[in-house]
Amino acid sequence: MADEPQGGIHVVDRRWWARAETPAGGAADEPFEKPGYVQELEARVAAKDEELRATLTRYREANAEFEQTRARLRRDVAKDVERGTKAVLADLLDVVDNLDRAIEAARAAGPDSVLLQGVEMVRAQFLAKLDGHGVRPLDATGEQFDPAFHEAATTVPVSDPAQDGIVLGVIRQGYSIRGEVLRPAVVAVAAFGNEGVAS
Repeated sequence: MADEPQGGIHVVDRRWWARAETPAGGAADEPFEKPGYVQELEARVAAKDEELRATLTRYREANAEFEQTRARLRRDVAKDVERGTKAVLADLLDVVDNLDRAIEAARAAGPDSVLLQGVEMVRAQFLAKLDGHGVRPLDATGEQFDPAFHEAATTVPVSDPAQDGIVLGVIRQGYSIRGEVLRPAVVAVAAFGNEGVAS
């Protein structure tokens, strides 16, 4: 047998096909111990795998934080652009006010004047351009006074309590942009039992 000592040397034959018992026969093999350099390499590979997993986790966290920061910056830039746009459009409303004054002056001079028709066309074109940017006039006359949309310049005494707080007239037109107030309407408000004191 190859397992018997020969000349003082003990040899263990690890070839399973050379043994009397086969692995299928249920004989327990002697535990196989890997050489030290293989164990060292496996430990180094396991350490590198763990380091790679930690690096990937840090990368994913950093990437998620970067995406959140980029989204926040986009929102901030969009808000700044919208604020700037609103400021420019609000300044342009003064031009509309001046066109309205020119129309009133032209009507006083003569209701059929060519100048009046020209100014009205310019005003209509200007309002159409503003409408393209979402700017629309606020309907105020006959509405209940709302400080979010109206600015009271004066009060008008009324004898009917049902009219109390109703906007009777618009002194300066108000405008909204995409549902938000761009410029409140300056109005005259009905006041039941009031003496018409300017507010």
